[in-house]
Amino acid sequence: MKNKIIEGIRQILIRTYLPIQKKKNEWLSNFHFSISFRISVNYMKLFLLYGAIFLIGFSILYLYDGSKPYGEMEQQFLERLTKEGTWDETICEEYRTQGIEIRIFGDEEEVLYDNTGFAPSNRKFLFGRFYYSTVNDDYIMVVRLHRDVTLQGVTYPVLIQYNLTKEYNQLLDLLWKVAILYLILAFYINKRGKKENVKLLQPIGEMSRLANSLNVDNLCSERINVAGTKNELKDLAVLINKMLDRMETSYESQKQFVSDASHELRTPIAVIQGYGNMLHRWGSKDEEVLKESIEAINNEAKSMQDLVEKLLFLSRHDKKTLKLDKKKFNMEPVVEELLKETKLVAKDRTIVCPTLEKVIVYGDPQALKQAIRVFVDNAIKYTKEGDTISISCKNVHGDCMIAIEDTGIGMTKKDMDHIFQRFYRSDVVRNQNISGHGLGLSLAKLIILAHVGRIKVRSQFTVGTSFFITIPLRNR
Repeated sequence: MKNKIIEGIRQILIRTYLPIQKKKNEWLSNFHFSISFRISVNYMKLFLLYGAIFLIGFSILYLYDGSKPYGEMEQQFLERLTKEGTWDETICEEYRTQGIEIRIFGDEEEVLYDNTGFAPSNRKFLFGRFYYSTVNDDYIMVVRLHRDVTLQGVTYPVLIQYNLTKEYNQLLDLLWKVAILYLILAFYINKRGKKENVKLLQPIGEMSRLANSLNVDNLCSERINVAGTKNELKDLAVLINKMLDRMETSYESQKQFVSDASHELRTPIAVIQGYGNMLHRWGSKDEEVLKESIEAINNEAKSMQDLVEKLLFLSRHDKKTLKLDKKKFNMEPVVEELLKETKLVAKDRTIVCPTLEKVIVYGDPQALKQAIRVFVDNAIKYTKEGDTISISCKNVHGDCMIAIEDTGIGMTKKDMDHIFQRFYRSDVVRNQNISGHGLGLSLAKLIILAHVGRIKVRSQFTVGTSFFITIPLRNR
């Protein structure tokens, strides 16, 4: 039954209130109201609502407080009647002049005495014990029924009324003055608050202006002014500024990435074009030129292919589309295979393997092999004939530690701070004309980090470099 009533009320509201609310919203949508104006209107509604509640509460308290002296006189009257032991109309009339009205009943509700202005049937309930007279609209009183008084062994029901007409009129006279004062204060506060709202909502205006003027050219200079008192809007402005900082960093990084990629591609393209022109002029007749050109073009094509593959890998990582086929596998055969490949490629280097232990890891075997090969290729690239390259695989407390150490040219402290940056190549490497794009280590770092791994570097200039890669056994 209860559910049916609730469902009925809900259906009534759906058919009545919701259409009205929808039409109201559609009508209001034709007007543009600022946030400051809306806040002011809401505050005015609250002022009027709570003002009405205040006035009602004030009236009740005022009338109750005004009835207290009558209560004391009533007690004195009953004590005098009890002391006299009989009805004394003189006493009743005396208290009537002070606002106490009395009706005394006998048996079967017979009225023995009555100096009240109206009968109980003529009263209209107001609130609490307060009643209006339906005989006289400006006559208001407190009615107390069932007060029994015992005189000479006989109990008489007594109706005692307080005539609060004077207090009520004083309340009405005071009430409209308080209401006017309240409305003036509410209007002033609302007007003052509207100005404060404009200051408070200033960051929103700043945000709108910034959003309207923001473009690629001023991304690094335009920010929201956050000076002033701290509040939620200021916090939002700070967050937007931080977001713009990240966008600027990302944009500058993207620009640098494109610039560096274009620079790296320019050289092999220029070489291929140069040898293409050479072939066009003399290659078909000169076998040495033809052989040299084909070999150079192939080398540069492979270099470009390697660069493009690395750029695609980094691009997939940046777009969060890089996928790794992770599984549990033994790292020992992967490192052993790399060791064999390195001995074949770098026959003039001394390749050693101090430790090769079985260790289970969770990851993508091909991706990890690609990352380790980057460190091995760098060790070959930055060593000379006769130098030593050490490759080892250890089980360290269940984690896999792979160490690639060499006795090559080493690195300076400045270089060690930047080796994982994209396209970074040290001045020493450039001066020695060692080939490379500066992408290998950044690519390897991304793969290791994707396996929750760590990379530790130790290097001494002209002495050698050591990379220690730790890959934990974690099922992620």
